[in-house]
Amino acid sequence: MGRHRNDPRGIAQMVAIGGVIVLFITLVILGGFFLYKSLPSGSDTAAVPEGAAGTTADPQAEEMPTGSLYIRAVGESSEVVVTVPGGDVLADTTLKTDEYLSFTEERTLSVTIGRPSEVEIYVHGERQDVEGEDPGYSFAVQP
Repeated sequence: MGRHRNDPRGIAQMVAIGGVIVLFITLVILGGFFLYKSLPSGSDTAAVPEGAAGTTADPQAEEMPTGSLYIRAVGESSEVVVTVPGGDVLADTTLKTDEYLSFTEERTLSVTIGRPSEVEIYVHGERQDVEGEDPGYSFAVQP
């Protein structure tokens, strides 16, 4: 006693299997799309830490740096940590070539540069010579 082709349970099972296949294909396509979007595009986009108030990043900017602090990677890369008294972290990132951070703060900033020879630094618009400093060089910026 086998099932007939028009058995409602058999049709329901075929529809369910078809739905699972369509769902699987959709998930594979969406996964591929989001994987593609997460890959580096090769463009020179700048690194901006999320929630870093007062920071900007634009590798195309040709203006003279203004504000309290401006740090731009001119070499391959450098770690940069910028904090304020009390422990608030404004930036903890690795800047790569032509990426920069800019801060206009009314508070003292504590800055640590992983590889000083890889960055150029401006404090209140004046370039600071840090090229000969040791890795992990730290300094403070007064408002």
